[in-house]
Amino acid sequence: MEKLAKFAELGISDNILQALKKKGFEEPTPIQARIIPIILDSDKDLVGQAQTGTGKTAAFGIPILEKIQNNSKNVQAIILTPTRELAIQVSEEINSLKGKKRFQVVPIYGGQSIEIQINRLKRGVDIVVGTPGRIKDHLRRRTLDLSEVSFAVLDEADEMLNMGFIEDVEEILEATNEDRTTLLFSATMPREIKQVAKKYMREYELVAVKAEQITTELTDQIYFEVSRSDKFEALCRIIDIEAEFYGIIFCRTKVDVDNITNNLSDRGYEAEGLHGDISQFQREKILNKFKKKRSNILVATDVAARGIDVNDLSHVINYAIPQDPDSYVHRIGRTGRAGKEGTAITFITPDEYRKLRFIQKIAKTDIRKEQLPRAKEVINAKKERLKNEIEEIAQTVIAKEFYDLAESLLSNLEPETALASVLKHTFKDELNVENYNDIRDSYPQIKGKTRLFVAKGKKDNLSKRDLVDFICQSSGVDQRKIQDVQLFEIYSFVTVPFQEAERIIDSFKSTGRRKPLVEMAQKRGSGGSSDRGESNRSSSRRSSGGDFKRSRSNHSGGGDSNRSGGKKRTNRKYRSN
Repeated sequence: MEKLAKFAELGISDNILQALKKKGFEEPTPIQARIIPIILDSDKDLVGQAQTGTGKTAAFGIPILEKIQNNSKNVQAIILTPTRELAIQVSEEINSLKGKKRFQVVPIYGGQSIEIQINRLKRGVDIVVGTPGRIKDHLRRRTLDLSEVSFAVLDEADEMLNMGFIEDVEEILEATNEDRTTLLFSATMPREIKQVAKKYMREYELVAVKAEQITTELTDQIYFEVSRSDKFEALCRIIDIEAEFYGIIFCRTKVDVDNITNNLSDRGYEAEGLHGDISQFQREKILNKFKKKRSNILVATDVAARGIDVNDLSHVINYAIPQDPDSYVHRIGRTGRAGKEGTAITFITPDEYRKLRFIQKIAKTDIRKEQLPRAKEVINAKKERLKNEIEEIAQTVIAKEFYDLAESLLSNLEPETALASVLKHTFKDELNVENYNDIRDSYPQIKGKTRLFVAKGKKDNLSKRDLVDFICQSSGVDQRKIQDVQLFEIYSFVTVPFQEAERIIDSFKSTGRRKPLVEMAQKRGSGGSSDRGESNRSSSRRSSGGDFKRSRSNHSGGGDSNRSGGKKRTNRKYRSN
């Protein structure tokens, strides 16, 4: 395998090299190594075929930052993304890469006050990252001028196609100048995307990067709902219920790394912490200790964990939910390697449920909900391991001095009393259920309600009652939980509690459709319309897909498939909901 070049060898300025170093990036990903020089050295249009987790945002973001002009009074780059979450993520990533350059990078999306956006655009913006519906709104209001852009980027183009945005995208491209450089990124290349490329791009270069296997059948992905105050206790239970825990605990900040590492050490665990303030010498020492399994727990930030290559991790635990799908992909890809099974666990608090759903959707993976083991279950697991260990020791050669001590004890005590006393002396703290702090026995459910988008409407000869019945029959959800039903021509919206939303979405996964029949809508103001479509005009072009009666018979309600193609495993240590 050809060794990747260093960032410094790609023609990047010192300013951005310093920003990359600060982020902990040392070597470019394959798509970055191939695309950055092409964009830097030419004005070619480019199509990049790459999936989430390949680093494509930096691949186009770095050369754009290098080539646009300082002190320009015009928008110099427009980047279109299918969702507001992705718009925010891309905007933050580019902002973190610009270093000392004073470019203004702003996300524009539905759900945020358009007046605030108008005022921000009036003050001057260099790079706009936005969703098609809201960008189109600004063009029609003449509050956004794209006539002088140097770059137009279509990110996740196939996802924009699936969400019915292609006509909006074409309208936006028509508003840009013909001399722009167009960059299109897509995980797949369906016919409609190729047509957009042919119509709006000059002779372009195609760069296809084969995605690494991200989520395999060997990685069991689960999540736990847990309050912030209970996270550490939950972590200890997960570690203790495993026979041989060997994993990385991911945190968001270096303060969290230090606190968790110290608390684990205080409880007697062999844990080491890794973050940006650790010297290179100390880092190498910690990693060497971890790789040789002299410590079995590594607590780290994303930046500090870059470059760690350990094949036999049993666990990756997201103590803090990843910031974006790319981070999730990179984190969990560290377990389930080299033919060994692994478990990826994510802790979420009630207010992070929507973010988890977004990660699932963009990373195209399934994360199963489970319940944490109770303290008694952890103790029982420890007892079983202790019993097995003693039986194994009994099969080995035991020194005479231990037999002499045993004989002395048995001369005064009954065998059961003697053995129980030895166990109490040795494992008193280890097997004491009171050493585990309480976690609310009810495992707090996510509170509040959310809006669901349903790709069926009046065109399917549905009434509101028909739609509710359809959802209830497929998911088993009580019809009283489904409220605020809005029925449009080819799509609908319903409001349900978060818990029921999860059941409904899961029940409609295995339908054979390219896009889910039911999925989370993103709120837009108080009206409850979807940022997914951002306007009725945009949404009305979507195909509702399928016949209602046929769909009703096809939905069995099981549908928790593993999209990576592997057989879904159930971790028996945790209780399914």
